[in-house]
Amino acid sequence: MYTIFAVLIIIISVLLVLVVLIQNPKGGGLSSSFGGGAGNQIMGAKKTTDFLEKATWTLAIMLITLSLLSNFAIPRNTEQQSADIKSQEQIDEAVIPNLPETPVREEN
Repeated sequence: MYTIFAVLIIIISVLLVLVVLIQNPKGGGLSSSFGGGAGNQIMGAKKTTDFLEKATWTLAIMLITLSLLSNFAIPRNTEQQSADIKSQEQIDEAVIPNLPETPVREEN
């Protein structure tokens, strides 16, 4: 299940990059509110920019949603992890023996 989420996230990320690169850098955004957006309406280019903007927002929302949902699909083997931790502790104890604690001197 986690692999499906990972593949979908990669596909959506690539599509999002492509859609953003396709967009015309002139127009839209803050400049359109000050009269700079009139160039987008010539010869039907307004509908293209609307589609690309909607596609960008849709892909971004899908990417965020899939990223959050993939957290629940991450495989968690608590029994296996606890066994791994115990075996690692045994290895650490065999390699690094417990040394007696030395008192710490406080400097005045």
